[in-house]
Amino acid sequence: MTSGALVVGEVHDGHLSSASREAIGVARGVLAPSDPVVGFVAGAAGPTAAAEFAQLGVGRVLHAADPRLDAAPVGAVAHAVATAARAAGVSLVVAGGTTFGRDLVARLAVRWDAAVATGVIELTRDGGTLRARRSVFGGRASETRRLEGERAAVAVRPHAFPAPADGPVPLALEPVPTDDLPAVLVAPLRREIRPPDGGTGPSLTDAAIIVSGGRGVRGPNEFRIVEELAASLGAAVGASRAVTDAGWRPTSFQVGQTGKAVSPQLYIALGISGAIQHLVGMVSSRVIVAINTDATAPIFKVADYGIVGDLFEIVPALTAEVRRVRGL
Repeated sequence: MTSGALVVGEVHDGHLSSASREAIGVARGVLAPSDPVVGFVAGAAGPTAAAEFAQLGVGRVLHAADPRLDAAPVGAVAHAVATAARAAGVSLVVAGGTTFGRDLVARLAVRWDAAVATGVIELTRDGGTLRARRSVFGGRASETRRLEGERAAVAVRPHAFPAPADGPVPLALEPVPTDDLPAVLVAPLRREIRPPDGGTGPSLTDAAIIVSGGRGVRGPNEFRIVEELAASLGAAVGASRAVTDAGWRPTSFQVGQTGKAVSPQLYIALGISGAIQHLVGMVSSRVIVAINTDATAPIFKVADYGIVGDLFEIVPALTAEVRRVRGL
């Protein structure tokens, strides 16, 4: 393998995403001190994101400035990433484990001839070979894969790694040519984005804290108890499938096998029994807190902390205390 790693910067609202920041730390953790970590950004927000790379100690950033990449499918960005990886002479590409990141590294398997792993929760080096550990079977087990070959691309699970501390360095921004970008890759340009009705807090997939409600919340009007606790914590709001099937909240709130898979630092489950379809979407959360009146509910088998009791008594008191402590 050649030395060095390329970290793909995913940009949200003009800034480097938290998943990309975590990817920088992962790349550094498997490289020798002399091996370079290089950043990559695409589109109009590239210079701003590149400056944020430099604040985190990544001074060399490759920028594909083609404006079409802001609205192009992931395949077009993958083409530019492969070009950048060849130009940088790296053997490893690291991306955040978002929908974008997982799609990207899958395409690099073909475009860059790389061994690929997604959902990575630990990345280590065994001599010249990388070992990627990832959760399987809904977090009930983990597997370790050897990424053999000259190149590897990984998407690391969000919130599974710490972001690096600030260590500002001078920025060297280098262009990535896109003259050879196949027209077919940019033909289906995105014209509009309509965000789902998912509340006013952070998105489920990016949130460090999630408060979810289940059928035990009793009804659509009572669901505000979930939203009030989430607002006090600065958390995202989630729901079980029973809630979305009943129409209490839109499907964009759903966590689980047929909804969103999440891995926050803290997951609070209110009135959720813990059917396996829900558990597979949140069991890899770092800390799980469950509140339910049924002491035999399956959710307690995966919870780090459990409270058996009436959530309509417990949650308002918890919300009030959080607001008091935070001065809200």
